Amino acid sequence: MSVSTSPRKGAGTTTAKDEEQRLRELGYQPVLARRMGGFGNFAISFSVISILSGCMTLYGFGMSTGGPSVMLWGWAGVGLFVLCVGMALAEVTSAYPTSGALYYMADRLGGRKWGWYTGWLNLLGLLGAIAGIDYGAALFTGALMNLQWGFTPTPGKTMIIFVCILLLHAVLNLFGVRLVSVLNSISVWWHLAGVAVIVSVLAIVPSHHQSPSFVFTEFVNDTGWENPLYVAAIGLLLAQYTFCGYDASAHLSEETSNASVSAARGIVRAIWVSWVAGFVLLAGLTFAIQDYAGTQESATGVPPAQILIDALGTSGATAMLLIVIAAQLFCGNAEVAAASRMVFAFSRDNALPGSALWRKVSARTQTPVPAVWLSVIVAGVLAVPSLYSETAYGAVTAINVIGITPAYAIPIFLKLRAGSRFERGPWHLGRWSKPVGWIAVAWVAIVTVLFLLPQSSPVTIDSMNYASIALVAVLVLATVWWFIARRSYGTPSAYGNAREQAEIEEGII
Repeated sequence: MSVSTSPRKGAGTTTAKDEEQRLRELGYQPVLARRMGGFGNFAISFSVISILSGCMTLYGFGMSTGGPSVMLWGWAGVGLFVLCVGMALAEVTSAYPTSGALYYMADRLGGRKWGWYTGWLNLLGLLGAIAGIDYGAALFTGALMNLQWGFTPTPGKTMIIFVCILLLHAVLNLFGVRLVSVLNSISVWWHLAGVAVIVSVLAIVPSHHQSPSFVFTEFVNDTGWENPLYVAAIGLLLAQYTFCGYDASAHLSEETSNASVSAARGIVRAIWVSWVAGFVLLAGLTFAIQDYAGTQESATGVPPAQILIDALGTSGATAMLLIVIAAQLFCGNAEVAAASRMVFAFSRDNALPGSALWRKVSARTQTPVPAVWLSVIVAGVLAVPSLYSETAYGAVTAINVIGITPAYAIPIFLKLRAGSRFERGPWHLGRWSKPVGWIAVAWVAIVTVLFLLPQSSPVTIDSMNYASIALVAVLVLATVWWFIARRSYGTPSAYGNAREQAEIEEGII
């Protein structure tokens, strides 16, 4: 497949001045600091995908919903389809490198309502991702404390750890995008080195390993559902949840040099590097399982921690858990950055209640401070049901998937529908654009349905998949707010006031 990165006619692709001019052409006055390079842009998406977060926090879910075979082969298959989604999205990102990203693309290609609903879905997914990532980090921190000091990780104590992690990430994001970029660059090497260390130690130290037949063919069904195809399908959540968040590269494009190319490359590179490294990590963990049932029922509450304890002993497991927790903290910090830029951009176009507050930018750090705080507060609220339901965390991760994944597909679909009217950017797929785009749209349609389905049987108040309720709630909120804010919401066609532009479109001016 050949991918072109030749400059678009009339658009520079190398200097900050060129990118600032491109942003003005798209309708926005530059207010954020363009201090992130190409590697930093790749790093933020790679950090948000975070195989040491997604794979580890949902490993226990995967053990029950299909087991080793679904985890490994599901990862391989999902990764291939997600790469198609990423490449198709990267092509649109190259044409529209703005912080609003997905909703701005949809607005430009399909109209205001397309942009409106895409934005609300994207926002739901991003906020759900913060909740899922940081709550996962809290679970692993509780497991580490259990291992070291006999700490009992009750839901209430886990929630306290979760809130502390959210506050940490809020504070780190207030220092500006340069610190975020540095932390994400460190995160890339931490993740890659961490996977190498964990897999190597698990391969060398334990005297017993599972057979290749077990790792690649063993099917386990502890869901209560009888149909193995259904179980395997919902088991894909482990991979699909992990492969979320690569739109972070697009959301940080207004702070990235040569964004028309760097943001597109960042998306694609983050996916394929995670795809390879994640498969190695899952295989390493699964080969090292000593007691499958004991791992599922671990006193730590985190099955991967039990794998490490059984295989390496307490000291070795502690060291490995520290690697994982640090990676999860890097991941959550990057997700707060991406979500806050989405809040800022959506508010800039008057789409959120209280937009005048959320779009404010610090004159000192050029960071959208109120948007950062809103992001972590809403993420905290999303995780509250975990105090009362053991299955709530699975629902939070599903909220992330069903919110953000459709938002990926909408601009891709609208680009395909636009045909020759779409003016592609300097990074594009050439003749592969249509086939890759349609594969991406079809895949997103399938997984969106899958992750609205119940994950265990019988379906009770405790075991229900609340992701469907969250999706309906955000769509209802978006619809109600549309009738209130439709006259003020709008993306500008050229640099100027977004509200004025919307009023012109409504015929008020």
